[in-house]
Amino acid sequence: MRATDAARMQFKEEIPLDIKLMNITATLVFAAVVLMLIGSLIWWGISHPVFSISQIVVLGSSQHNNEVTLRANVTPKINGNFFTIDLVHTRAIFESVPWVRHAIIEREFPNQLNIQIVEHQPVAYWGPESESRLLNSAGEVFVANFDELENTKLPHLYGSDSQSTLVLQMFGEVSLRLKKLDLSIKGLELTGRGSWRALLQSGADIELGRGSVTEVMARLDRMTSTLVQVAGRYNRKVSALESADLRHENGYALRLRGVSTLEPALKK
Repeated sequence: MRATDAARMQFKEEIPLDIKLMNITATLVFAAVVLMLIGSLIWWGISHPVFSISQIVVLGSSQHNNEVTLRANVTPKINGNFFTIDLVHTRAIFESVPWVRHAIIEREFPNQLNIQIVEHQPVAYWGPESESRLLNSAGEVFVANFDELENTKLPHLYGSDSQSTLVLQMFGEVSLRLKKLDLSIKGLELTGRGSWRALLQSGADIELGRGSVTEVMARLDRMTSTLVQVAGRYNRKVSALESADLRHENGYALRLRGVSTLEPALKK
């Protein structure tokens, strides 16, 4: 080993500990200062007014809401700017606006929100008439102003909110079968005891009884497949129906205008 190399190794070994600690401390302080400067620059950038949300653009068509009404309902509740806004919370704010079922939100640099609105499609009134509630095509209950309805001749459905999807499904099945007899349904109720009751546009009511959709449809099919024949026996048409009770085990009770009878199920 050369003498110069040995001297260098001896010099390195002889660096005092306090100097080493000072070097480490200086390095850490420098790194902290750099990080603080970077953090300050980032904070200055994201808090700059240019990034404040100042534009809300509604994409696509919206029947009951537009950019003006959305801004009025939503803007005061929005917190944060382009970088800090909570999109999940903001979506919930938009979805709290009447008629809005779902909102898709995207940020556009530097200060814009693009909103795609999916509105409720009402198919029925829901619950007591004193409540401004409707049922959408997915069986979801929502609150809306009835004056904004395009079609006010909607059926009226009743039941617990937790069973709204089932009630809508049952309504569709009952309507389909009654339509074959040129009978239209005005309302359907699932009572607290689990029994189904249908009200027709003519004012007639049908007690469908309890059970699953399959069980109830089996009883209704029994009636619809024989009603024309039964009514014909008494020189009546199906439109003369005033009430029917399908809760009997082997038949159904039937009341026709001017006639009252209990008919067993007819064999096909």
